[in-house]
Amino acid sequence: MNSLKNKVQLIGNLGNDPEIILMENGTKLAKFSLATNETYKNAKGEKVTDTQWHNIVAWGKLAEISEDFLSKGKEVMIEGKLMNRTYETNEGEKRYITEIKCNELLMLGK
Repeated sequence: MNSLKNKVQLIGNLGNDPEIILMENGTKLAKFSLATNETYKNAKGEKVTDTQWHNIVAWGKLAEISEDFLSKGKEVMIEGKLMNRTYETNEGEKRYITEIKCNELLMLGK
């Protein structure tokens, strides 16, 4: 049951090509944004699409797969967990970010 406490599953399209970072120890990190869309009708009966953007990070083999096969617009399913972190800007401002650490990746579509 512990594996269900922090689990995210998303199907969406990449908003950009993955950014690949090679760490000092040789491990690769891939970062990309993923858009998920939800369509509904508002009170006037008009079709409305709500797009949510998610920050995705993938490490190791998943980063290598992302580098080789993913590009802007590709449809993927990811499974992972929410991760929160803070960092400081060059101006000394503290920033907070929520990312999804990808544990599984499935390429969809063409």
